[in-house]
Amino acid sequence: MAMTALRREGKRVSTLISSPNLRSSLAPSEEQVSFGVRSISTQIVRNRMKSVKSIQKITKAMKMVAASKLRAIQVRAENSRGLWQPFTALLGDTPSVDVKKNVIVTISSDKGLCGGINSTSVKMSRALHKLNAGPDKEGKYVILGEKAKAQLIRDSKKDIEISITELQKNPLNYTQVSVLADDILKNVEFDALRIVFNKFQSVVSYLPTTATILSPEVVEKEAEAGGKLGDLDSYEIEGGETKSEVLFNAVLENACSEQGARMSAMDSSSRNAGDMLDRLTLSYNRTRQASITTELIEIISGASALTG
Repeated sequence: MAMTALRREGKRVSTLISSPNLRSSLAPSEEQVSFGVRSISTQIVRNRMKSVKSIQKITKAMKMVAASKLRAIQVRAENSRGLWQPFTALLGDTPSVDVKKNVIVTISSDKGLCGGINSTSVKMSRALHKLNAGPDKEGKYVILGEKAKAQLIRDSKKDIEISITELQKNPLNYTQVSVLADDILKNVEFDALRIVFNKFQSVVSYLPTTATILSPEVVEKEAEAGGKLGDLDSYEIEGGETKSEVLFNAVLENACSEQGARMSAMDSSSRNAGDMLDRLTLSYNRTRQASITTELIEIISGASALTG
């Protein structure tokens, strides 16, 4: 009898569930679905606005940090120009000299978010490597900086002689770069050392530059052939100290250009975030206003139906 009663109760419940009136009461109305969609939409916009505000705070902070670092490096970079530029002004640079062993020193940054400054150095380095290539010539890379290493290792891994990263982990000083220059001179054979860097001009401008350093043997050969290189003793021009001074200036100039490019990039990012935030705020206000208007219409319509 218990089983019979249970079957009878089950049939009654099944009949109630299959009733059209009950199904219509359980199913959500179009108005409820519409209200849910509007709520989700406004919530998504609010989340996006929160994310954009956080990104804008980060980019503004990074711009301020870059400005502080730039002021510290710029003075040293301008002072270092006087260490070697008088030689260049007197003797000129010799980028077109034809030698057998070319070593390209590519200077880049270890961190990104600084525009296309690193890509510019890599492109110039590749162009120099291709220009000085030949059946009886040898071209090698010495890389300073993680970003140039990441790009050049893809297609020129076998040509990379030395790779040094985290050069700017500590404040740059002459002793540090001098030790680095001595290491390059001891471990790399070259006829021409071509240093590729970005020369700082202003916060929004830098100039891709190549400084050429010739070995004493090539200097002597060029001097015998005639020209400005015969005016001074080769040691005075191409001594180890002079090489360190050129490399030190190149590293400082590139560091200044990096911070200036990062300032410009972060400023552009902050302004873009502000524009996006304005558009999201407008979209949020429109969606919220439409939701309020729809709810008012529903309330008024319901009140009219009750009184009518």
